[in-house]
Amino acid sequence: MGARMKHYRNRHSPVVRVLAMAVFLLFGTGPGFAEPLTIVASPSVKVPLEALAQAFEQSHPDVHVRIHYDSGLGLRQSLAAMQNSGRYAIGSGPFHLIAPASVDVLNRLESRYYVLPGTRKAYAAVPLVLVVPESLVEAPASFEAFAQDATKKVAIADPELTELGLRTKAFLDGTGLSPILKDRLDVAHDAKGVIDDVMNGDADAGIVFGSDAVRHAGRVRIVASSTDKTHRPVVYFMAMERFCPNRDLCGKFLAFTQTDEAKQALKVLGYGSPPTVRTPQRP
Repeated sequence: MGARMKHYRNRHSPVVRVLAMAVFLLFGTGPGFAEPLTIVASPSVKVPLEALAQAFEQSHPDVHVRIHYDSGLGLRQSLAAMQNSGRYAIGSGPFHLIAPASVDVLNRLESRYYVLPGTRKAYAAVPLVLVVPESLVEAPASFEAFAQDATKKVAIADPELTELGLRTKAFLDGTGLSPILKDRLDVAHDAKGVIDDVMNGDADAGIVFGSDAVRHAGRVRIVASSTDKTHRPVVYFMAMERFCPNRDLCGKFLAFTQTDEAKQALKVLGYGSPPTVRTPQRP
């Protein structure tokens, strides 16, 4: 009996080996087996980061990008706690890159040596755009052309309550359009309010971030966009964590953010290419 069982096992072992090989070939390169690359980021950069992660995974199928979201304050507190404990991990494992929404937060992290100096990359810029109802046939081709029509009102976000409003005010001041439009401003609560006022006829056009306009595609369309010369755009950066477990992989992702492929993935979402920025060096 024992001999027959031994012969049975030996006779089927090649089949078992073939099945095991088939399972490996079919599933061995799937997400569960891919090398993880973890990014710690602010919630407000979720849209561009997830677009970059998806594009990177398509060209690097052996890598699975994970994104852990936390506020700027939460990022600083988490990193401080990690430094004190000596365990640099988020959730179940180590992390590779840090992408806060605020450059000030990244500056502080770099000054405390939480990120490696010289590794930061600007990966997206957020332009201001002029939007009108999608159904409008004739529309101004620039901010200046719109301002010259004394019968038109423009909706903007409240500069005392929102980053969008603050940036819009700075743009209008910097381009000299503030005194021209001062009596024709419709002040809304936020970007959604700007879009709603345009659609409801309370304003003829509105100024929002490019990413806001894309989210409301079908309701409004972009007729003009700010340039680096007329507006200092919001720029998003990321950098390599000090104890990144795979610096080569981190470097590949950072380099990927500078490619045409990455820029195109962000362009369709309303994000622009960052202006050339000199990477700050740690003193």
